[in-house]
Amino acid sequence: MKQVQELMSKNPKTVTLRDNVHEIAVMMAEHDIGFVPVVEVGDSGKLLGMVTDRDLVVRGYARKRPGSCPVQDVMSESPVTVSPDTDAEEAASLMATHQIRRLPVVDNGRLVGVIALGDLATAKMTDEKAGQALSEISENPATPLH
Repeated sequence: MKQVQELMSKNPKTVTLRDNVHEIAVMMAEHDIGFVPVVEVGDSGKLLGMVTDRDLVVRGYARKRPGSCPVQDVMSESPVTVSPDTDAEEAASLMATHQIRRLPVVDNGRLVGVIALGDLATAKMTDEKAGQALSEISENPATPLH
């Protein structure tokens, strides 16, 4: 059985509370990503929340917030997370339960990576679980913002 640490993306792009909505949107466009973890300023790497492209739209632009509005105005706080040694099938199950496509991977509160539904689909042992998670996420139109 594979663990999250074997499948996760390491060193994800991150932002801090010093960044603003425009800077996040530019980062997402430049790196072709739709998810950015928010970490504490400095070297701690402590995960504070996350911002998705959907967060930018629903909590930012749809509410007519300016591009200069701070990260905390659009970020999702207290995200569902997993540890590096979490079983891949358990991660898929969490995604299905919480209707999310990405999970920050934390070790003692410090962000060490991100695992996405696509990462789980690459592991043969979790194809069924990943497919089930995607099906459950796609069926529910009222998905959370992350």
